[in-house]
Amino acid sequence: MKSYDASQIRNVAILGHQGSGKTTLVESMAYVAKLIPEKGSVERKTTISDYTQSEQKRGGSVQTSIIPLYVGDHKINVIDVPGNDDFISEVIGVTGVIKGAVLVIDASVGVQVVTMKHWKQLRKKGVPTFIFINKMDKEQIDFDVLMEEIREKFGKNVISFCYPLGHDDQFDGFANAVDLKAHIYNGKECVEAEIYPDKRDKVFELHNTIVEEVAKVNDELLEKFFAGEEFTQEEIRTSLKQSVIAGDIVPVIVGSANKNIGVQTLMNMLIDYLPNPADLKPLEAQDENGKEVVRPTADNEPFSAYVFKTIVDPYSGVINIAKICSGVLHAGDDVYVNGNTQRISQLFVMTGKKLDPVDELRAGDIAALTKLDGVNSGNSLSAPKNVTIYKPVKYPTAVLFKALIVDKTLEGKLVPALNKIQMEDPCLEIHRNNETKQLLLGGVSDSHLDFVIDKLKTIYKIPVETEKMKVVYRESIKGTAEGDGRYVKQSGGSGFYGVVKMRFEPAEESVFEEDVFGGAVPKNYFPAVEKGFFEALTKGPLAGFPVIGVKGVLIDGKYHPVDSNEQAFRMAAILAFKDAYPKCKPIILEPILRLRVNVESRFTGSVLSDLNTRRARIQNIEEKDFGNQEIEVLIPEAEVIDYTTQLKSITQSSGFFNREFYKYEEVPEYLKDKVIKENAVEQN
Repeated sequence: MKSYDASQIRNVAILGHQGSGKTTLVESMAYVAKLIPEKGSVERKTTISDYTQSEQKRGGSVQTSIIPLYVGDHKINVIDVPGNDDFISEVIGVTGVIKGAVLVIDASVGVQVVTMKHWKQLRKKGVPTFIFINKMDKEQIDFDVLMEEIREKFGKNVISFCYPLGHDDQFDGFANAVDLKAHIYNGKECVEAEIYPDKRDKVFELHNTIVEEVAKVNDELLEKFFAGEEFTQEEIRTSLKQSVIAGDIVPVIVGSANKNIGVQTLMNMLIDYLPNPADLKPLEAQDENGKEVVRPTADNEPFSAYVFKTIVDPYSGVINIAKICSGVLHAGDDVYVNGNTQRISQLFVMTGKKLDPVDELRAGDIAALTKLDGVNSGNSLSAPKNVTIYKPVKYPTAVLFKALIVDKTLEGKLVPALNKIQMEDPCLEIHRNNETKQLLLGGVSDSHLDFVIDKLKTIYKIPVETEKMKVVYRESIKGTAEGDGRYVKQSGGSGFYGVVKMRFEPAEESVFEEDVFGGAVPKNYFPAVEKGFFEALTKGPLAGFPVIGVKGVLIDGKYHPVDSNEQAFRMAAILAFKDAYPKCKPIILEPILRLRVNVESRFTGSVLSDLNTRRARIQNIEEKDFGNQEIEVLIPEAEVIDYTTQLKSITQSSGFFNREFYKYEEVPEYLKDKVIKENAVEQN
């Protein structure tokens, strides 16, 4: 298989709301590019990009799929990205490495929630973007109204490069407003034709708009424009490419993926107007010592690559998808990764689920790698003598947790299965809470976790149930008190004798001190008293929670020259703590989280009202891009267990948040008894 130079490569992500027709568009592009002899369909479960059992069951993408297309002398690496918001990690991983995207919009629906989220992510990453308005062949499509909506939400730099054509309001093709050529669907394919007379004025109006944008690129073109001179097609193409790369223009293409209308024009424009990897500025990275290095996307640079996607395949094992950032990678090369050197035994180009072996891949291309030990998304690969480490993409934190329950005989299978799923989805969190004895699965939404649980059941054959996550409370004290501990058991032989008096007081951190005079307790028993003190803190007398923030001071005691031992003084310290604890004004502490809630400004008031009912303390409200606001709050963890679902309901699925632990704070007095009672039920 031919290896392509960076100037011949385009890496393009296909994004959009679920159901907009992304996968169908990719299938159509593969057919038009003659990669496949016949188009598959989502309904028949025969598309090359939606090939997993989960995708065919759901009828939609759940993981990123790579489809390389060969158009003339160019290679377009088409990356089909899930349109379901539950798989946001796929979008974040891909947009971190590509510099070209097609945002698909369903003409019959318009701009949807995930459309906006993907648009914002593309703008944030500075990715040059095309908009493909799909399903133009549906009934009652008003293109002009649709364009007004898109420009209102995305900006006035969104310009249609095509205008729909049709008789009696029936879409049957379009006019390319750049080269002023019409493409009409004849029932089998699109053929060049004359622009319909009733649409010529509109098409030429669009053409003039495009020419005006071209004229803004430099003074020479501007003078030519004001002089009334026509631009050559090369001048138009070159200038439009500069504007698209800079984000000054967002081109719109119209079509129908089902009928292959607009697909060839889209692919041609991706080649003409999107940057090739060599057009990009050098990538910033670090060497093994943390020193900054830069890597231009060129073959003559040291090899480096970034893994942006990991797939666990039942037959091929772990597959790492990597963007080659610089240099050339050959099968058999040694690469540095995670502090070790590993050999690339085989090198592949991935087409859907198919792995095609190749001898080499060059800078700017996308490689599939197998049999790499411990390599995952976010890792960098590089030449051993020129170590290059790229900054990993930052993924959202898990915001919703469920506890998993399985039969004890299957526990040995559950964690390995979860680890494999987590390799594919960096937004998942898995950890065992030793205090509550729960194995917790964390994700970005309820349906996200349901998908993982379904995968455990269907793919890994592990019947798993769930229960509500238990909040981990703590106990502490607000007052100071003394307690006596007496552990004496004497029966004529070797016995136990340990007597202590201790003072307990609030502290920033739990600590043990001694303040004994006159040898009432020999020094060699101090460690035993300390051990007993910290053992007593593991389970508070109030509700059984661990106790924090207590200073225990040994102030007096008694010992017996024969019967005293470490065990006696350890037990005496525990008894002293239990004696003093009720007199120390014991309290229940709850975990407080810091939330950063991102919402559209129109929902801010409703979100704030809801947060106030959840005992949240507003810390800051900051204006963000695209009319969004970020609300920073401190809130008890008990109040956010169901917050993901509520936030989606309030914000029409557009809001999201990240969370992190802040500190423990006292539970309000009116809730204290409730917490103790609920925990007592759980303990029994």
